[in-house]
Amino acid sequence: MRRILLLALGSFALGLDAYVMAGLLPVVAGDLQVSASAAGQMVTVFTLCYALAAPVFATVLAGRPARVILSLALAVFTLANALSALSTSLTMLLIARAIAGIGAGIYSPLAAATAAALAPAERRGRGLAIVMGGMSIGTVVGVPVGVLLAHHISWRGTLWLVTALGLIALLGAATSLPGLAASPPPALKERIGVLANRRVAPIALVSFLGGIASLGLYTYLASFLSDSAGLSDPTGYLWAWGIGGVVGSLCVGPLVDRTKKAYGIATVLFALLVVSEAVLPGVATTHWGLILPLVVWGASGWALQVPQQHELIAAEPEHSSVAISLNSSAVYLGSATGSALGGLALASGVAPSGLPYCTALIAVVGLVLHVTLVRWGRKRPVPVRQAAPVTDVEAKACA
Repeated sequence: MRRILLLALGSFALGLDAYVMAGLLPVVAGDLQVSASAAGQMVTVFTLCYALAAPVFATVLAGRPARVILSLALAVFTLANALSALSTSLTMLLIARAIAGIGAGIYSPLAAATAAALAPAERRGRGLAIVMGGMSIGTVVGVPVGVLLAHHISWRGTLWLVTALGLIALLGAATSLPGLAASPPPALKERIGVLANRRVAPIALVSFLGGIASLGLYTYLASFLSDSAGLSDPTGYLWAWGIGGVVGSLCVGPLVDRTKKAYGIATVLFALLVVSEAVLPGVATTHWGLILPLVVWGASGWALQVPQQHELIAAEPEHSSVAISLNSSAVYLGSATGSALGGLALASGVAPSGLPYCTALIAVVGLVLHVTLVRWGRKRPVPVRQAAPVTDVEAKACA
């Protein structure tokens, strides 16, 4: 269990690092004397490299012990965060954030797989939950704490905290983990075959749009609160979003298991995402009126991917690990795309207070595709290919 907790600590640092810069956006922009739209690309490059690193480097590093790969990933992640804290220009900061994203993208899926291998068979689900829970807690709880810390010591201090957490996780991984062999990555042909499945592609596309609408907007939440509500300290409102995310993440799994209606639950969650984002500008001036839509937005955005994963497993039961990894990449690519599009919108003259309308519209497009393309795809027969069946543990480890 101690080894799994060390893996979870690394995941916590990753989750904190992935989105804490969103809460620090106005502070970083002011310190580096750049626009909020330019500073927002910190999140774009991190999440883009995060999404692309796993499939690329999994092939390059195949065959090496998991301890070596995890230690290397944490070393890259930690050094990149130290470089981020020392950055004196936006260019230097963007390069550092891209490198940190590569380290995070290599670490995350392998940490989950290693936790599954370390845990006894009867406790593998718990081991996976601990590691993956570390990342979600780092995002939805650690981010407000990081923002609060930054208001007392500076945004660089928050990044030094992430650096310290990464260093502790690195030392633990290098000295405590056994020499387990990393599983070979799926062949490129297998990945392409899954993506070409007419049932899988629409689900992945919907997840991509969900990532744009939810995580993409979160990048500019601090800027939205400052522009629409005159709030200089977004900490309490980040807590509201984060608490919603925790509740949504914890509740949706049992709900899907009990009802067996993953598609219907995803439909409701998408609708809630649309409504919660669309009402944000209208209630911003009341301050307290922001709490409920932020909670609903956080809950629906984080919960949405669970029924999406269930749908993917049903669509590709013989290649579920590959399908779910594609879904994960789609979500983070959506986050990167949302951050980039938000920056372009701000640079073109759109006020931060208007961004929720834009993302709500994207969520509407996702909802329409969900009730049309995905619904039609569900009526198609499940394709049968010659491949070894994938266990539930392997599927969860690649989520």
